[in-house]
Amino acid sequence: MKKLAEEIKSGQLKQVYILYGEEAYLRNQYKEKLKTALLDGGDAMNLHCFEGKDVKTGDVIDLAETMPFLAQRRVILLENSGLFSHGGEELAHYLESPSETTYFVFAEAAVDKRSKLYKTATARGRAIEFKAQDEMTLKRWIMGFLKRENKNITERDLNLFLDKTGSDMENIRGELEKLLCYCLERDVITAQDIEAVCTKQVTSQIFDMINAVAERRQKAAMELYYDLLTLKEPPMRILFLITRQFNLLLQVKELKNKGLDANAIGKKVGLAGFIARKYVAQAAKFKEADLRRALADCVEAEQAVKTGRMNDIMSVELLIVKYSAV
Repeated sequence: MKKLAEEIKSGQLKQVYILYGEEAYLRNQYKEKLKTALLDGGDAMNLHCFEGKDVKTGDVIDLAETMPFLAQRRVILLENSGLFSHGGEELAHYLESPSETTYFVFAEAAVDKRSKLYKTATARGRAIEFKAQDEMTLKRWIMGFLKRENKNITERDLNLFLDKTGSDMENIRGELEKLLCYCLERDVITAQDIEAVCTKQVTSQIFDMINAVAERRQKAAMELYYDLLTLKEPPMRILFLITRQFNLLLQVKELKNKGLDANAIGKKVGLAGFIARKYVAQAAKFKEADLRRALADCVEAEQAVKTGRMNDIMSVELLIVKYSAV
């Protein structure tokens, strides 16, 4: 990111940029900065945007071969195209010798670095990965955001806030804006403010529910499940998230048994370090065999719903009851 920021500032720009990674907020921020820099203050007449997996590479190439109108560059932006997984061969061939006046920006959640398009594009430009940020980086970012608004928060309440929001910066930004509106006349943001206005992520609620299951607090686990249903979360999505949670816990437990610490485990499974520490603690409450059995039961529950042997609400209830029984 540092090199990209320097290139934007200096105006020494590459012909192709690939912005990828799970941190969508940063990816979008740099996408907008690149667009502005590449257009060099010009209007959007020379900007062409494609989004989604139905992009036709032939249309992209035709545009790329068109001279820019009263400007130095023509800019082509492709978002979430999936071309780095399949279908990018034609564009890869074009990028071996593109028009000198056409610049490309790809913004993708994920890329296959083995693809011909990735290799050709990086030879012509630069690829920048936007990973989930670690706890200290997120805290510095939040504190800087609050400082600009003349607001303060204690370390304890900042931890509470991150427990609510998770590590997604787009979600954090939205929750910060809600807090600022709520605390408009006050200088200090408190735990009461956070509890009053911040929405707990569904994944965090699933974490709490699995925690209650692990601690055999069946009533609490069921109450959390019914809360999710009240919030109109579909039972099959809840089942998917429960399955994902058990799968993550199994991976975390296996990595912990190999001697990895929380930060290393987080990098392996795609979790921020401070979240990975919570998963390590939760995984310790389960036996590895129980986690494997739970995953098998999740698959069985999904099949039971799909084949009509059981309704969706009941299938999740039985899972919770089974694994939270004393």
